[in-house]
Amino acid sequence: MLIAVIVAWLIFTILVKVVKTTVKTAFLIAAIIVLLQVGYGIGPQQMWNYIVQLPQKLPQLGR
Repeated sequence: MLIAVIVAWLIFTILVKVVKTTVKTAFLIAAIIVLLQVGYGIGPQQMWNYIVQLPQKLPQLGR
């Protein structure tokens, strides 16, 4: 019984850390997007288009 409680606590602790990291990353990405929109007038559609085209551009950068 004690081992089950310890294992459950370890899993819970790991999940809490993962969720905290995920939330921090989401807020960081949101802040970057807002700064790009306000500072440079870059919209979400422009960023999405660049992200979609990125795999095509990467081989060209290596040449």
